[in-house]
Amino acid sequence: MGRIALVLRLVLADVRRHRAQAAMLLLAVTAATATMALGLSLGGATQRLYEQTRAATAGPDVVALAPDPGPAVAPALASLAHAPEVVAHNGPYRIVYATLTAHGSASLVVVHGAAETPGTVDRPLVTSGHWVRAGGAVLERGFATALGARVGDRVTISGRSFPVVGIAVTAATSIFPWAPQIGPGGGPSDGGGLVWLTRSDAQALASRDLPVTVALDLKLRDPDATQAFIDAHRHIFTTKVNFSSWQFKADQDAVMLRTTQPVLVVGSWLLSFLSITGVAALAAGRATEQTRRAGLLKAVGATPGLIAAVLLTEYLALALLADALGLVLARLAEPAIASPTASRIGGVGGPTGTVIVATAALAVVVAALSALRPTLRAVRTATVTALTVTAHRPRHRPRLTALSALLPTPLLLGLRLTARRPGRAVLHACSTAVTLIAITALLIYDAQPRWGPAQHREGWGPGLSGVPDLQADHDGRLLLAVSIALIALATVNTVTLTWTTAMEARANMAVARTLGATPGQISAGLSVAQLLPALPGAVAGVPLGILLCGETTTFPFSWIAAAALVILLATTALTALPARLAARRSVAQTLSAEAT
Repeated sequence: MGRIALVLRLVLADVRRHRAQAAMLLLAVTAATATMALGLSLGGATQRLYEQTRAATAGPDVVALAPDPGPAVAPALASLAHAPEVVAHNGPYRIVYATLTAHGSASLVVVHGAAETPGTVDRPLVTSGHWVRAGGAVLERGFATALGARVGDRVTISGRSFPVVGIAVTAATSIFPWAPQIGPGGGPSDGGGLVWLTRSDAQALASRDLPVTVALDLKLRDPDATQAFIDAHRHIFTTKVNFSSWQFKADQDAVMLRTTQPVLVVGSWLLSFLSITGVAALAAGRATEQTRRAGLLKAVGATPGLIAAVLLTEYLALALLADALGLVLARLAEPAIASPTASRIGGVGGPTGTVIVATAALAVVVAALSALRPTLRAVRTATVTALTVTAHRPRHRPRLTALSALLPTPLLLGLRLTARRPGRAVLHACSTAVTLIAITALLIYDAQPRWGPAQHREGWGPGLSGVPDLQADHDGRLLLAVSIALIALATVNTVTLTWTTAMEARANMAVARTLGATPGQISAGLSVAQLLPALPGAVAGVPLGILLCGETTTFPFSWIAAAALVILLATTALTALPARLAARRSVAQTLSAEAT
């Protein structure tokens, strides 16, 4: 039998014997790699979505916006349209600032006066219904999705009712809620949606003393020379004018995900740490078994290199399989996360080669850090020692023993278990801190005031009411999802740490029972062993979570304190069952097993 075949058979046999541990490693690493892949892929995804939408809708390279539609603007725009760098144009056309109500929600909108037959520049792609006609309105798809509006519904624009005849996408404006580009009078935009009406309907709407801007869409001979074109033609306007390039719109699309990427990337780091904590606990619990297995392999002639290959390959293979699953999940989830407003079309392309390498490295690091120490211990242990491995005899400390004798039995047992495994106690404290970091960040984020994508500006309607703040909602959902994953993984880790500690300390607990400790005291002692490191973890997690959130305006201190208390109570509850099961094992059976 070849060396590789032998390693694979031994690995498969071990995985079949420890299916629960293999499943935990798969789930933990899958969650971490999927989150990291999403976080690293979003930047390129928004760019690809904008480029595909721009290609499908003949998006302009530059949009000129003149807030003051005075007599001097028309000739200036005409000269701009006939500049030698320009190969095609659309407009000039009116942009009317109005308010729209539908389904009980009110929103600021900009109304574009559109030709019933679009030209060669800015041809919005109708995704439902048909293009504008007299008396009908077409809604931008991201805006329509936020409103819950569909073809056939009726909307009211500044007091006039229109049926929704179509829903479309365009690359001439930024995604919802940044369709206005500039505000009335050329000031900053408050945000809002986009609606297309016929030019005659838009003119009739503008006659109601609503603010108006004149716009011109331009297609350049060299689409990459937008900034040079803008700098060369600013002087032709005697009044204020705003230029918007296609590069600016692509960058603006990424603003929606500006806080999403840190949530996912930091979340992947925290999930990776919890993965290492949980898998390391499982590996430590199997250390004695693996040492004995290494002794058996040495006894039949296996070299230390072969033994190390067998023990490490199991973790590496499972971690890489989990990495592949995480990449698949990231590919499936990326379209919804990269385009939360439905304002763009196209595919995102999936994780790039750089992302695949990064997630594979993360999976390998998790596997190596989890399995390296028990593997080295198994390889370095002499054959005879490995085959006769027994429980380690603790060192005798008279002063500590005298001091601990004054403590209640459960606290005494918990302290002794914690002191004998300081590394595991640190891991458990860090696991608790990571969980509370996520919960603290979630509570602080939820407590921040929400203003929505549009605010009231005098002369432009009542502002927005009922339409969700998509950026805040999107970030909140992702933060909640990452927090749930962290809490679930921390829960599994707590149970695993308790059970591992109970299995390793079963001989000591059996001796304690022979000396008069009751099963209830043993169970409480195992719970105390997990609660003691959780206390400093909870204390450290709160300020770290606050630090992670940066500058905020509201701190829900009472909720954060309650969350820390709940974490500690949950730790006690989660450890009760495995501790109780371990404490109920027969003393004679335990001591007999240790003796053999």
